[in-house]
Formats: sequence, structure tokens, C-alpha cells
Amino acid sequence: MSGTIPSDADCVRLLASEGCKKRVVIHCCTVRAVADQMLARIDADRDLVVAGALLHDIGRSVDHSVMHAYIGSQIVLRNGLPYELADIVRKHTGAGLDPLDVQEMGLPDGDYIPRTIEEKIVAHADNLVSDNRVVTHDHSVSKLVSKGAYRGAERIEALHMELSDLYGEDLDCIPGVIGEYPKLMKLPKGLDLRGAVLLNPFSIHYPE
Repeated sequence: MSGTIPSDADCVRLLASEGCKKRVVIHCCTVRAVADQMLARIDADRDLVVAGALLHDIGRSVDHSVMHAYIGSQIVLRNGLPYELADIVRKHTGAGLDPLDVQEMGLPDGDYIPRTIEEKIVAHADNLVSDNRVVTHDHSVSKLVSKGAYRGAERIEALHMELSDLYGEDLDCIPGVIGEYPKLMKLPKGLDLRGAVLLNPFSIHYPE
């Protein structure tokens, strides 16, 4: 593995230094909490999964379209972090993007389908989080169906079943296990975070 996997605190500092708003940081920390619960029963490289969960949306410091995943992977590489971590970031959208999706969305050529267990856990942990709320997988499936993205919805269903089998229980149980608004890691002191401010575990406030 190239490079060194960053610690939790280093990941959050990197999100901040790249210009991610607090809303994005809180979302990433929530995805980390979901991924951590999956790791309680699924065998995978924990350090890689946790770093991938925390950095999966780092590209949103630049762009909030589907391109953010590719941009984020390039930010990860630019910072000298492992290629395996960049792959997690690039492939985290939904349950991955097939070649037709890549072409239609104008993304750079490449593999956008999660294939390793670490890539799959981060992608699906993201599917189980809406903003800073832990949800069931139907939330992400319904969003894609409403947009006519049926192939993507089917991939999420298949990934959900695969990981649920490994977990030993339907992963839709996770909101009940850790709560819809789980306790998150403490953010390092002195961060320069902009934008949305978390007022309490149940709401995010967007400054006027």
C-alpha cells in the first residue's frame, strides 16, 4: 500500500484545510459512525475504511456535482495518501457508476464500481446517511428511482443484500442500533470550518 493511512484527526484536519464546510465534515463523521458499526461484524481493513469514510466527500470542497468523487480522489493523491484510499473516494457514489453512467455524466474514464470490501462498506455507509441522519437504504434507492436511475438503484439493492449477508442482519437495523443521530467523534480543536453549524444532534443550521 502506497503512502500512510491518516488518523481520524488528520482526516478531519485535511477536510478543513481543503475548505470543506462544517456540514460536509459532520456528514463524513456520520458516515464514519455507520461504517464503524458495519466493521463490528464485517472483516475489513478498519483504518482504511474509517479514513475512506471520513474523506469520501472531500471533493465537495470544490464541486457538489457527481464530479466531486473524482475530484476528491485527486485531492487524496495530491496529498500523498494511498491509492487504495483514493479508489474508495472515487467509487463511493451510490453503489458505483457503470461505464454508461460514466459516459453520460462526462466523468473521466476509469473504474467507478466498488470492488474491495473496504470500497463497498464506505459506499454503502454513505447510502445509509442523509446529511447528518442515519437512514435505511430505501432512502437512497428512492432518490435514484425518482430520477430514473434504475440501474443505480438496483446496484444499491444488490450491495445492501451482499453486505447485510456479511453483517448477519439487515443493515437497515443500523439506525436502531446507533441511533438516527449517533454520537460522533470529537473534532480536533482549532479547526477553521465554514458554513453550516451543527446546533444539536438533530438539526443543522445554515447561516443567512
